Amino acid sequence: MQTRKLGNSDLHITPVGVGAWAMGGSGWAFSWSHQDDKDSIDAIHAALDAGINWIDTAAVYGLGHSEEVVAKALASYRGKKPYVFTKCERAWDSNRQIVKSLKPDSIRAECEASLKRLNVDVIDLYQIHWPEPDEDIELGWSTLVDLQQEGKLRWIGVSNFSVSQMKRLQAIAPITSLQPPYSLIRPEAELELLPYAIENNIGVIVYSPMGSGMLSGSMTRERIASLPPDDWRNRNAHFQEPLLSKNLVVAQRLKEMGNQLGKKAGELAIAYVLRNPAVTAAIVGFRNAAQVQELVGAMDYRLPDDLLSELSTLG
Repeated sequence: MQTRKLGNSDLHITPVGVGAWAMGGSGWAFSWSHQDDKDSIDAIHAALDAGINWIDTAAVYGLGHSEEVVAKALASYRGKKPYVFTKCERAWDSNRQIVKSLKPDSIRAECEASLKRLNVDVIDLYQIHWPEPDEDIELGWSTLVDLQQEGKLRWIGVSNFSVSQMKRLQAIAPITSLQPPYSLIRPEAELELLPYAIENNIGVIVYSPMGSGMLSGSMTRERIASLPPDDWRNRNAHFQEPLLSKNLVVAQRLKEMGNQLGKKAGELAIAYVLRNPAVTAAIVGFRNAAQVQELVGAMDYRLPDDLLSELSTLG
């Protein structure tokens, strides 16, 4: 299984990793609706059996539940353990309302809670989930640097940061990785983020390479209309007009290309983002073992030049 070095770290990761957002289940603000824990654990085991060597989660996914599910999956897995990446800055109060904080006390408490839920002594990659509040990003980053020096974190990175925000952090300590959204329907990272990352040896782990399911090959207008009320995509602009019609055209063409090549549309969507030299790897939100088998081939697939050229004009 091929691996790629993540930025300035000593981590060599597979081009695809397990995304555990949906594994947080329902009952919180950005839920993907109900998710069976056994399906999540089976998906993680299937991914590791297929050679994937890292999992990306966050404390806020399911308000701690995703990290607990990851820990259960790893406790029962008999093979080689993967790297585990998680995030801070999104905490929650006694009423299960999400709180945004980059204060040192909050981040330290979040780190200790994640270590406990994940049942690990050190977190392989710890990321600031969102640069909010903006005025505290230096304070938060300095706290991650301290936690790294204390041996609780191996490497530190950011998610959803702009170039100007990353420059502010780089003045304090090097950034190992950036996690931005990137897909055929969200190509904005190509403008500034990816060039900056490659110029500064910052690894890039992209999320939502299949456009949060839009480019999976199974999304239709009817399916979107019937999403459960607690599925966060009901409130997402890419699942509403005027973007919805445009995105469905891209999704349909991707599905047609997949049929021509004997591939799933999702595989092509993932392969498309992986073809960019700035991208180290892509997070894929597997929800069951069958999805792993359908999409794992994207790690090694190279898009034909003619289709790559057409895809580049679709977004």
